[in-house]
Amino acid sequence: MQTITYPLAVGSGSTRVIEAGSGPVVLLVHGLGARCDRWRGTVERLADAGYRAITYDLPGHGFASKEVEAPSTVPALAEHALAVMDTLNIESAVLIGTSLGAHIVATAACKAPARVSGLGLVGALGIVPIEQGVAETISRNVRAQAREQFAGKLSFVLQDPTLVTEALIEEEWRMNSAPGVLGALSRLGDYLTSGIAHDYVASKLLPLFPTDRMLLLWGALDKAVPLSVGHACQEALGGPELVVIEGSNHCPYLEQPEAFMAALLPFLDHCQS
Repeated sequence: MQTITYPLAVGSGSTRVIEAGSGPVVLLVHGLGARCDRWRGTVERLADAGYRAITYDLPGHGFASKEVEAPSTVPALAEHALAVMDTLNIESAVLIGTSLGAHIVATAACKAPARVSGLGLVGALGIVPIEQGVAETISRNVRAQAREQFAGKLSFVLQDPTLVTEALIEEEWRMNSAPGVLGALSRLGDYLTSGIAHDYVASKLLPLFPTDRMLLLWGALDKAVPLSVGHACQEALGGPELVVIEGSNHCPYLEQPEAFMAALLPFLDHCQS
């Protein structure tokens, strides 16, 4: 299945899209300080399984535009996600988000529940309150721009040290030190430490989505958003399935892709029924 990449104008800005496959749509949203190509392997596997898989760069990230007025709160980023769907003529989709991306897709689902056939939340922020120290650590990490800091930044989210290659370090440094990136990430970092408390969504999601239309996936060794947060999310959302992926930190779709897909595909199939 061929994967394509293209620019997409959304609102007053633009983004990059990675897409593959045909069939029911799965929209994947990355987290703070990352970019959509972290989902590329997942996009390809979903396409092979019969889905149209799409991911895009959040405003201020990757190859997306970085204008000062770009969305920099989760409610605004959720509207942006729905605008991406509108621009691509997607009526409904299963939304999968990781870290801050999970908060974004969950908020989008609250705004437009009829357009969301299922929610996959991976190492999720923003569903339930997090400790201030956790928010401050994440915010501090995304602001780091010195090249020598990037091995540590990557090790914070990846358990397997062999994944933290010199090539990846170089790419991460170049992408995250590009013009406009620090401002964009700083605005989101400030939101994470001082604004997110107004936007937690568990109480809004609970009456909108039955538990079988939500799936929680968590790395057993998650340093960024500890597994205890996953258990708190499960309780707050009425008991959806929580799949704990062994041997993984904050990015189970990268570190343990077979286990990740083994949990995700039955859920996606169920969401089509």
